[in-house]
Amino acid sequence: MGQAAKLAAFAAAFKTGSLPQFAQASELYEPFSEFRDDFVRNLARELAAKPYVDEKIEMPADFEVSTYDQYRDIRFNTDRSLWKGEEHKFSFDMFHSGFLFTKPVDIYVIEGDKQAKLKYDPSLFVFGPKVKPPDGKTDLHYAGFRIRYPINNPDVHDEFVVFQGASYFRAVGRGLLYGLSARGLAIDTGQPSGEEFPAFRSFWIKKPEAPTGIIVIEALLDSPSITGAYRFSIKPGDDTQMDVEMTLFPRRDLTHVGIAPLTSMFLFNAIGRPVEDYRNAVHDSDGLMMLRGTGEWLWRPLSNPRTLQISAFQDMSPRGFGLMQRTRRYEDFLDLESKYERRPSLWVEPIGDWAAGAVELYEIPTEFETNDNIVAFWRPKETLKQGGSNTYVYRLHWCATWPTEQPAPLALVSFSGSGVDYDYASNPPKYDPNLRMYVIEFAGGPTAGELSADVTASAGTISKVVVYENPENGTTRVSFAHDTTGLELAELRAVLKRGDVVAGEIWLFRWTRS
Repeated sequence: MGQAAKLAAFAAAFKTGSLPQFAQASELYEPFSEFRDDFVRNLARELAAKPYVDEKIEMPADFEVSTYDQYRDIRFNTDRSLWKGEEHKFSFDMFHSGFLFTKPVDIYVIEGDKQAKLKYDPSLFVFGPKVKPPDGKTDLHYAGFRIRYPINNPDVHDEFVVFQGASYFRAVGRGLLYGLSARGLAIDTGQPSGEEFPAFRSFWIKKPEAPTGIIVIEALLDSPSITGAYRFSIKPGDDTQMDVEMTLFPRRDLTHVGIAPLTSMFLFNAIGRPVEDYRNAVHDSDGLMMLRGTGEWLWRPLSNPRTLQISAFQDMSPRGFGLMQRTRRYEDFLDLESKYERRPSLWVEPIGDWAAGAVELYEIPTEFETNDNIVAFWRPKETLKQGGSNTYVYRLHWCATWPTEQPAPLALVSFSGSGVDYDYASNPPKYDPNLRMYVIEFAGGPTAGELSADVTASAGTISKVVVYENPENGTTRVSFAHDTTGLELAELRAVLKRGDVVAGEIWLFRWTRS
């Protein structure tokens, strides 16, 4: 086709509206090009063969955004949200760079088999009194984006997913508020050499062709040690689901890799209170839940320890794990502002065989609820080899209760608490500071009269094991004492049984001396 014919075809397409939207809005987009299904994967493979380049936005001297208060004074003008009012009901807007977010993030839009990069445009933002607007002469890039959808109300487009900062992202289900986060990848977490934080450097947001309630995002991950191609298929709802497919291309051999890493906060609850506070509990998540390849269910209450604690739960072909928020009443927290009872749980459902490895849990000491101090991920046993490729597929469930696709155990742990064990037979009553009393409540399953509990400890002595019904709420309560004399650490395990059959989740806890 000659040049004249090409121009005529372009004009005809423009007139009929069959061109991609970005071909008709040159003020928003750079020139468009072809997009193929393997485009991002090929980019990641090619990038892995090159040395890593640490890119950073050079901020103009007259544009200072160095504090959180300054950064939150920059707001996207939602009247200009992209795709707003279109039939598929999704829209999105971008985050400006500044404060902690100084790495450039390229954002592309896909329509059909075409792609176009969004131009940086400061006129899309409202700059408050704490920030002097940039002059528009320098490309300050974007720092991420949020997706909106009428998830709660058909007339209101609420944000329900955010990608911003390194490889962090988070989402909510219907009626929930933002809480814990996920990441694209974790490298060398807890290692003496220090943790490496890969970052999503480019995103491709695919415009839905029909109102299916699903939006697809592709992303390019980069770091000194690895590159990766990601595809997120996201469906908002009561249980907002993300189908994630990623292919990794290591630049070096990697032995400490975290797949599907989760990041949360736990300050205290009834099982431990290291700080004085009027509230009953402060946490985004209260436990790590696991479904092992054998079908065994595990529940590990979280803690805020005195020193860093790392736990590894070995497994083969795991069927699921997640950081859950089971505490769902206002009375459990008494926090009118943070509303922790509305924070989501996040369940990871592996798709395909993840082979041998371990779910690792990191509990980091903190005095403040503003610090994320809980990390969990799957660490494969096999080394990720330089020059190779590794593909993982999984589904993320951002939900309030339990993913309906997953079968639940007979009884779920609904409460865990601990304290000193008092001797009321003495006069006056006294207590032994080395004797800890634990109370666990299980909801669902057989009645308490049919059940027994097998409680063990890796160190110290277990006594006073009792199983009985809580008449106030119908749960099955297990209580026991643990003698910690001379100990600094002990692993506790409680198994609820009906005869010889496990009747619920296996409760695990690591006690450390505070």
